[in-house]
Amino acid sequence: MPRLLIPIETALGETRVSATPETVKKLISIGFSVYFKKGAGERAGFSDDSYLAAGADLFSEENGELVNQIDVVLCVNCPCQEFLSKLKKGVLIVGLLAPYGNTNLATSIESGGISALSLELLPRISRAQSSDVLSSQANIAGYKAVLLGASALDRYFPMLMTAAGTVQPAKVVVLGAGVAGLQAIATAKRLGAVVFVSDIRPAVKEQIESLGARFIEPPAIAEDPSESGGYATQVSDEFLIAQRQELKKQLIDADVAICTAQVPGKKSPRLIDEEMLDQMRSGSVVVDLAVSQGGNCFGTKPGETILRKGVKLIGASDLPCTVPNHASTLFARNLLALLEPLMNEAELTLNTEDELIDGALISKNGVIRHAHLINSGGSN
Repeated sequence: MPRLLIPIETALGETRVSATPETVKKLISIGFSVYFKKGAGERAGFSDDSYLAAGADLFSEENGELVNQIDVVLCVNCPCQEFLSKLKKGVLIVGLLAPYGNTNLATSIESGGISALSLELLPRISRAQSSDVLSSQANIAGYKAVLLGASALDRYFPMLMTAAGTVQPAKVVVLGAGVAGLQAIATAKRLGAVVFVSDIRPAVKEQIESLGARFIEPPAIAEDPSESGGYATQVSDEFLIAQRQELKKQLIDADVAICTAQVPGKKSPRLIDEEMLDQMRSGSVVVDLAVSQGGNCFGTKPGETILRKGVKLIGASDLPCTVPNHASTLFARNLLALLEPLMNEAELTLNTEDELIDGALISKNGVIRHAHLINSGGSN
């Protein structure tokens, strides 16, 4: 019976947990022995007693032998090197491991004989939807980004007819119509804003308009942006320059811009430059969800709100951490859906012939399988 550990997340500002009492019960029912570190779920609203009631055991820091008996570690973010060095060879780490250019992770994997499933690399196929943590967390980010924008704005979102006259609705421009962007559209519409959406893919126009937003047509130049693995592909500098020209017209009278455009393992495309910001009205707001990958907007910084010539620039990194209870609930269900098919008669099997596992398994017993990603030069 494999032993599974729920650690305390140590990344700065991280409030989520990788398993909840709900999923602990199900993990035990499919054959895992589950251990949790004291306080693992407190910041997400799950007490130690609730884990004990679900059947998990408290992991004792003093029991050095138990560390060497753990078979699976479920995490939100990659554990630190010191923790990884204490685990036994062959242990499986499952979480958001930030594999792109992560040489520290590669060192830990090779020296510790670690197997690692990186959730960022799950292929975006129909069968993977129930395990897709990027989508479940991006949904939260898109929702919360609009609330941040509405809170920071100096105007109402909806149109109001009052005794003092009519208040016109806010204009929201959403950049990128992926999962976060679509949720941002839906949330802004529910709050009563008029929403315009820019995306490099003409194919998303129907989805955008079905939510009641208006599609900003991509530049009519000799390039056909598409998707790869469920994500928008990177485009040329010429295309981005033309796209910015189209956006400039919309941003001049925009109240809120929500930036969501990201390409996995690449620097985020710069969609709002300094000149465009100069033309936005004083009191308007930019919420940049892509800030951790360089940002879609000039001047944004992770976790900071900057006032630039009257325009508020919000570097909205880690928004799911601000909704930790639901974020953890969804994250934990995603992990359960991934692990459940891997268990057979209380034995965990990593079948690399399975498309789902093959794409996300970056190492097996210390042998790195996707070296081109870890050596890609991305951020550690």
